[in-house]
Amino acid sequence: LGIYAAFSYYASSSVALAVSSAREVTTAEEPELVRIVENLSIGSGLPMPKVYVIEDSAPNAFATGRDPKHASVTATRGLLDKLDKAELEGVMAHEMSHIGNYDIRVMTLTVVLVGIIALLADIMMRWMWFGAGRRDSNRDKGGGLAAIMIIAVIVFAVITPIIAKFIQLAISRKREFLADASGALLCRNPDALADALQKISADPEPLEAANKATAHLYIANPLKEHTSFLNDAFSTHPPVEERIRLLRAM
Repeated sequence: LGIYAAFSYYASSSVALAVSSAREVTTAEEPELVRIVENLSIGSGLPMPKVYVIEDSAPNAFATGRDPKHASVTATRGLLDKLDKAELEGVMAHEMSHIGNYDIRVMTLTVVLVGIIALLADIMMRWMWFGAGRRDSNRDKGGGLAAIMIIAVIVFAVITPIIAKFIQLAISRKREFLADASGALLCRNPDALADALQKISADPEPLEAANKATAHLYIANPLKEHTSFLNDAFSTHPPVEERIRLLRAM
């Protein structure tokens, strides 16, 4: 469990970038994007993060890194092509706010803890099934008590990961609202961020580089082909309409 937690904490950013096929870019390659990030870095007082681009026509973006010194921001080609400069700045301000608010660390630790809870639940289930719970001596000695213990472990193994997952989703949604507010203050243009969210959510193209393991990183849910009532209930993102409403109110 310790090795799993350490690997998830220190290597999660590199894995997310590799899985997303993101490549690091320079000022010479993407001058507008890099300069926007530089200006926001100066305005926020944060170290300049590494800048990555995903060659995908769906507009989206994410930030990653366990702290501001090890952070990066990533934009898709679709985001660069389909948003104007003010909207792009709003999106990057949102991602820089994730870095400044240590949201990536919070969510990484949350994901690690949820994974550990699921592993512990599975270990307890296996222990009860293959170990003490199946020994004849335990059945003879414990009788009804052994049966109650088995039922309690089964309930724990089933319910605990579900509760942990709902806690993770609640934290993720709250941090998205916080990054919207912080990003709007950083770029001083909440309408630009609202317009960007509207464009990103209305774009019909799913982001092929994303999957369910990395979807929570993006500014908007990238898995548009998987929309359903059940997926919406388990979404890591709050409703875009509510986010836009709050930004307009600013």
